[in-house]
Amino acid sequence: MHSPSPRSLVDLPIRRLNRGDLVPCADLCEDRGWPRDEHRWGLLLSAGTGYGIDAPDGKGLAATCLTMPYGSDVIAVGMMLVAGRYARQGIARRLMRHVMETAGDTPLTLYATEQGQPLYEDLGFSPVGRSERVGGRFEAIGSGGSPSVSAAAAPSSSAVPASGLPSSASSVTTRPAAADDLQAMVRLDLPVFGADRTHLLARLPAFSDRLQVAQEHGELVGYAALWPSGQAEVVGPLIARDTATAQALVAALAATTDRPLRADIDARHKKLLGWLTEHGLEPLSRTTVMTYGIPDLPGDAARRFAPLTVATG
Repeated sequence: MHSPSPRSLVDLPIRRLNRGDLVPCADLCEDRGWPRDEHRWGLLLSAGTGYGIDAPDGKGLAATCLTMPYGSDVIAVGMMLVAGRYARQGIARRLMRHVMETAGDTPLTLYATEQGQPLYEDLGFSPVGRSERVGGRFEAIGSGGSPSVSAAAAPSSSAVPASGLPSSASSVTTRPAAADDLQAMVRLDLPVFGADRTHLLARLPAFSDRLQVAQEHGELVGYAALWPSGQAEVVGPLIARDTATAQALVAALAATTDRPLRADIDARHKKLLGWLTEHGLEPLSRTTVMTYGIPDLPGDAARRFAPLTVATG
């Protein structure tokens, strides 16, 4: 049986995805060589809006796309996936046009792969930045420049969560987040992200393996989460007053796991990227941050080090 012609493919109906689609969504990720990530899909479909096209051969989904709204400020677009057997036949363009029409006047943002960027540029998106994905086993470096004792043995709350941090981090304390930290996190996050994402932050305690906050003199100056993806643990979001605070948060999270870490770091934060490389993480890939309807991302890029996931902006 032959595959449908390109014309019939782009005429296939688009439907809303729901939690009953978790396995087909994960299957599609696996088809494209991504981790299955049912865990992440569960978060995305509960906090955002998923769109899908059922495969005409009856085998799961032909394509998916996810939108994460932040009021009328901006909508993040992610998880644009097309099954390999239906690639390069116009389905991604059809899904994006549907998302753009549904969004109306609300600005859009996304992280584009090298393969996807030409399509988004053709649809009117503009590049505004870059993200560097790094990954590997985090090595805590002792004062003599050699790996220190096992990071997993580090204390849960410390003024210096792991060795190898700059002296400017010495006054910053990190600790596991408590239930009453959520309001302070939201207050810190709003000017940094540039839009209210309470609906995502409220889900972090249940979604993440670890949620860490940084304080100085009793004031919240940063927070970060660690969550599972395939065989790795992802650091994100990572919001911090400065690079030293970001390093303290990453080191504290790394101390709680023996699994490899992964993070999508805003490429403007070269000092953090260099520090992560020194501690064993390697460059994996890069994406281009793009916007439609706004000249740049809202918020404060100086304190925005990594997204929760590129699908949430």
